[in-house]
Amino acid sequence: MFSKIMVPVDLGHADKLGKALGVASQMARNSGAEVVYVGVTGSAPTRVAHTPEDYAAKLDAFAAEQAETGGHAAAGHAMVSHDPATDLDASLAKAAEETGADLVVMATHVPGAFDAFGPNHGGALARHSKISVFLVRGA
Repeated sequence: MFSKIMVPVDLGHADKLGKALGVASQMARNSGAEVVYVGVTGSAPTRVAHTPEDYAAKLDAFAAEQAETGGHAAAGHAMVSHDPATDLDASLAKAAEETGADLVVMATHVPGAFDAFGPNHGGALARHSKISVFLVRGA
């Protein structure tokens, strides 16, 4: 059904992605698909990594760990942005094209009043993407 599943990850909050990671792994096993874990970072040092190269290495290690525990093929795809918070939606849309993904599985939160003022990255990706987007609520 799907051949490449893109999963956006924030390595600083990977502990909150359990449910979405599980859904992506199950779908990958069922479809024989590869999972591409996409992370967006800036060029400045962060608490996750000091350089974009360091971030890419950590993302690749995360992908390898997910492949091992999930029983599917996996790869990491790091994106570098001047302002990851502002450019996240555009970076994820570009990553979907670059990776050739035909499905995005993405963690999201339960909508609330704040959503009228703050970004909803999953919704934005679903509105502007030509591929299917599966939003997974909860950790």
